[in-house]
Amino acid sequence: MKIALDPYMFRNVPLLELPALVAELGYEWLELSPREDFTPFFLHPRVDDGTVQEFRKALSAAGVGVSSVLPLYKWSSADEDERQAAVRYWKRAIQITSDLGVDVMNSEFNGRPEAADKAESQFWRSMEELLPVFEREGIKLVLEPHPDDFIEDGHAAVDFIRGINSPLVSFLYCAPHTFHQGDDAPGIIKHAGSLLTHVHLADSFNHNGSSGLRYIVNPPGSPVRIHQHLDIGQGEVDFDELFRELRAGGFDGTLTACVFAWEERARESSLFMRDKINEYVAGW
Repeated sequence: MKIALDPYMFRNVPLLELPALVAELGYEWLELSPREDFTPFFLHPRVDDGTVQEFRKALSAAGVGVSSVLPLYKWSSADEDERQAAVRYWKRAIQITSDLGVDVMNSEFNGRPEAADKAESQFWRSMEELLPVFEREGIKLVLEPHPDDFIEDGHAAVDFIRGINSPLVSFLYCAPHTFHQGDDAPGIIKHAGSLLTHVHLADSFNHNGSSGLRYIVNPPGSPVRIHQHLDIGQGEVDFDELFRELRAGGFDGTLTACVFAWEERARESSLFMRDKINEYVAGW
């Protein structure tokens, strides 16, 4: 099992200094999420081959590995030009990942939930182009349902990934999205079975609560999705039941601490999450 840190709260740390910081925080793995100097959100990667090799040396020197690279592109966009651009960005990101010696990439379904049929059609179009590239490079793809994607429900996402029917494509359960994907962590984890290879760990409040009025958004009826990425214990996700089901299913993938809420105490939060995850895993 790998315990990784998503260093998004440290995105202003220079790329080549990042591995040493992750090691200092007590992690052996990092999940490389979007950064302006590497793979920005929804834009073409900004890193060149020389910097990729320098980063690989910095990782080796720090004794830190990259568990996965996480790019976000609009590969399910209804706009065909936008979708084609996303595929081009994906191809470059796949090459960068391969050059780093990393064999896992994480991402989201993307696409608009109010036009799910069109988004799914565009997603399959992108996969027809990209799956052969993943296969050629020997890189696995791990997908998660995200609030405001064309697939948000966890059970539906597992079924969709199963339908991709590729040994390279698996499922990521994101704990802070628990209340958007069905509020059924044990059931979704059990349903995924061996398809579950990665878990994102952070806490969140139930956006509806018992009254449906935990958060009031104006104007009424707005389709906005609300969630947090808090330290474990600061929200309402039941981590006891989540870890109990992971243990029951023999989970042996990657657990990533992905708290984003506390940039003013990023170090303390990262250290707390490391210790808390280790505490849960120690019981296995």
